[in-house]
Amino acid sequence: MKYYNPDKKFLILTFCFFVSLGRITAQINRAKFQPPETRILLIFDASQSMAGKWEKETKINIARNVLIHIIDSLEKLENVQIALRLFGHQSPVPPQDCSDSRLLVPFARGNAPKIRQELRFINPKGTSPIAYSLEKGGTDFPAGCDNCRNIIIMITDGIEACEGNACAISNDLQRKGIVLKPFIIGIGIDEGFRKTFDCIGNYYNATREEKFAEIMDVVISHVLNETTAQVNLLDINGNPTETNVNLTFYDQLSGRVIYNYIHTMNHRGLPDTLILDHMVTYRMRVNTLPPVIVENIKLTPGKHTIIAADAPQGSLIIKTADPLQYKDMEFIVRKAGESNTLNMQKMYSEQKYLVGKYDIEIPVLPRKLLKNVEIKQSHTTTIEIPRPGMVTLLKSAYGYGSIYLRKSPTEEEWVYNLDNRLKNETILLQPGSYRVVCRSQNAKQTLYTVNKTFEVKEGMSVAVHLF
Repeated sequence: MKYYNPDKKFLILTFCFFVSLGRITAQINRAKFQPPETRILLIFDASQSMAGKWEKETKINIARNVLIHIIDSLEKLENVQIALRLFGHQSPVPPQDCSDSRLLVPFARGNAPKIRQELRFINPKGTSPIAYSLEKGGTDFPAGCDNCRNIIIMITDGIEACEGNACAISNDLQRKGIVLKPFIIGIGIDEGFRKTFDCIGNYYNATREEKFAEIMDVVISHVLNETTAQVNLLDINGNPTETNVNLTFYDQLSGRVIYNYIHTMNHRGLPDTLILDHMVTYRMRVNTLPPVIVENIKLTPGKHTIIAADAPQGSLIIKTADPLQYKDMEFIVRKAGESNTLNMQKMYSEQKYLVGKYDIEIPVLPRKLLKNVEIKQSHTTTIEIPRPGMVTLLKSAYGYGSIYLRKSPTEEEWVYNLDNRLKNETILLQPGSYRVVCRSQNAKQTLYTVNKTFEVKEGMSVAVHLF
């Protein structure tokens, strides 16, 4: 006789449920954290000089063979698209055609065979409109992709032959966030022209035939390899203990937002590893209160980079003994001595701020201004204000008036103007001594002004009869 164990069946079902849930979660995570699409535009020199011999073979044949080999590798990769633009291949010289540049194969899935076919039948004949080709290349990337890296790789054996300013065009394309810093691969170019290309992008010059293939491999590796980094948010002792803060990474040049992350400690208690695009120079904003900015962050391909930011924090909370009073109120926080509002914080809520001194304005009646409130490392600064008292002003007619706080026999501070649309008015006031000055709207002489003093005690109610 078999013994039926319902607990065992329940455990099996539970295990299967969590395995399925884990698979679903992994699928969701993969969909959510989609790697960026890398779009590589190859701008290839087909000018007359490319027909010249370079060591054992013509430049065009050497470049063509290496490029076909690279395309063979790229077409096997997911999240990579390629396109081909040529210049100098349509119009022979003389005369010089400075608009001789054309996108032969646009970006598309599965277009590698077409690119190879076009490369095999290039006939070098024209001039070198490098700047014009760069400018047109910026329009070759289809719009509407928020998760794309746009890369230009230009292969040329000469310098600008027309009047364009390739450096200015490259800089403009980068500032607009259209492309990342281009790659320029020179084929046997005189080293004296390096400065001409350095301002355009990452310049590599193949001085010998065998170096060209090596440089192409380096560039493609540079484009595709992932680079890791970690952000150390340092406390006042210089230790990376701060966390759970939003980090925004901007392209330093274009100002475009590249990444938004919530800083996280891994299971070992260390800042978690991020994967960043090493081709971008970053400006990082640590969204503390106030924010911390780190400029010109550059990553080295293939190396783990540690990015440090001083972000020591403590907490602030303001409350009263009765959590029902002022529960929807927000108070103003400013950096000490500054007029700009840093934050609007709700009563009873706890908020972190950088270590330092702050001015706090609490919109109770009368308003409280607390100056030089100090926030300390890993400490919660708690401020408790008195519970208000309730004042009911009883009027037999509508009228005008104000309430003043009596600070001393010689000093009074305006607090509040009465609502002339109400006969009876109830107001919450902080404990203290007050004066109300008012006049009925029907009284047409100033001498009918009423002056009354009253005391407000914490948590108590008081009625004041006016007229």
